[in-house]
Amino acid sequence: SIVFQGILKSFLMVSALNMGYQNSYIYIYIYIYIYIYIYIYIYIYIYIYIYIYIYKTSSIVVRGQCGLPEACPKEHVTFKMSSGATNVIGPKICIDGEIWIEKKGGQGINIADFFFFFIFLGQTGKLISAAAFDMWSGDVEPLIEFLKTIKDGSFVLMASSDDPATRLNDEARTLITELGSSYISVLEFRNNWLFVGGKGIKNIKPLEQHIKNDKAFNKYDDWPEMLEMGGYIPYSKD
Repeated sequence: SIVFQGILKSFLMVSALNMGYQNSYIYIYIYIYIYIYIYIYIYIYIYIYIYIYIYKTSSIVVRGQCGLPEACPKEHVTFKMSSGATNVIGPKICIDGEIWIEKKGGQGINIADFFFFFIFLGQTGKLISAAAFDMWSGDVEPLIEFLKTIKDGSFVLMASSDDPATRLNDEARTLITELGSSYISVLEFRNNWLFVGGKGIKNIKPLEQHIKNDKAFNKYDDWPEMLEMGGYIPYSKD
């Protein structure tokens, strides 16, 4: 302010007179230095205040984006997922910037294929559990028992890899249907499939992608192309 500048100038004049430097460059340098310092301090203070105000009042919270272009809204969880591709590239599930499930293979590595993958999110977006089930040469009972442990208010993300369907039976398909899946009833050998649903969730519509294994249209000879899906899941309010 003008008053503050006048006080500062008077103070420096008195100081300079006491030192005998009224007409020297030292007075000018001191004045400029303090003047700039104070303005920088005020600018930083205002900037921090505005930043805190916007952060507290904004409807957007910047979180891990998993490669998505937009920020995640408050009380939502960012997710991006992909199915496996052939029996070499495994599925991937990313939540709030952290990859929870990823399976890769390469030359010289014995890969465990044919897995089902699950991620569960509770009412606060916190990870509850994750598991994988072999639907080619494994047993479907562990999958059924796992599905029965899902509690109301939980979200579930599922991604296929290689073959997700050979060992599925009617009970397992019914349990997944109850989570909101429309395609689990027609899922077959080496189909690719992604699903986001939940148990007792009423505030979101299930998200799902499915592509059949058809050699006439497959991208990788005996396997269909990889599926990808991403977005924002609201916390359960129920």
